Amino acid sequence: MPVALLLVLVLVLAACGVATPAPGAAAGSVPVVRPEVLAEIPHDPAAFTQGLELHDGVLHEGTGLVGESEIRALDPDTGEVRAAAPLPPAYFGEGITVVGDTIWQLTWRDGVALEWDRQTLTLRREVPIDGEGWGLCLADDGRVVRSDGTDRLRFHEPADLAETGSVAVTRDGAPQRQLNELECVGDRVWANVWHSDEIVRIDPGTGVVDLVVDASGLLDPARRRDADVLNGIAHVTGDEYLLTGKLWPATFRVRLAPPGPVRPAG
Repeated sequence: MPVALLLVLVLVLAACGVATPAPGAAAGSVPVVRPEVLAEIPHDPAAFTQGLELHDGVLHEGTGLVGESEIRALDPDTGEVRAAAPLPPAYFGEGITVVGDTIWQLTWRDGVALEWDRQTLTLRREVPIDGEGWGLCLADDGRVVRSDGTDRLRFHEPADLAETGSVAVTRDGAPQRQLNELECVGDRVWANVWHSDEIVRIDPGTGVVDLVVDASGLLDPARRRDADVLNGIAHVTGDEYLLTGKLWPATFRVRLAPPGPVRPAG
């Protein structure tokens, strides 16, 4: 179609009140939201954050790297480390979740998950896990959900992390890979996407991504130079969350306002 005729057609459609797509917009694409920053809280810049979860007024954090991995209890308002326990020195810590009086913590490629006493941060036992461990969260149906860096969410029994099934995750019909740290809220699973500033919201029943959070620029460029990737999401209340990253000097309390209704937790 000649350019002049195409321009006339666009103008006619606009005059008639018919919406025209923005340049580069894809039909049926997943909605994207930006976090609204409510507050900034100090975060240990030496913490290689792998898991983050707020429970009963305590912010639990799992950190990684061989010889440096820890399970921690933080003050959610100040970022102060209240207590910490090291992992066995050969282990590379990954995601965490709270199940009753237990904190489960994954290891990356060590083939085990660690069960900690939530109150004392005492290691109780190790259980076997097939494949890699990345993110972990407790769904409202009682299942523990795990990511392993692929496009799958895996489901586990909360008592011993025995695997019970999995679902493939898709975004606009394509596999969504590199699923990392997880947070279960209501009937959805939120997942950091490794090597990106994105968080995706997933329906664990279908594996479909129905919302994307674009958190680019959350940490200013000057401080980002010495930091690693966005990785850490903890639900606070309603549509408020805590977001941080590996080696980040700050945690951000943000509002994520989804454009559609989601059944609330509980």
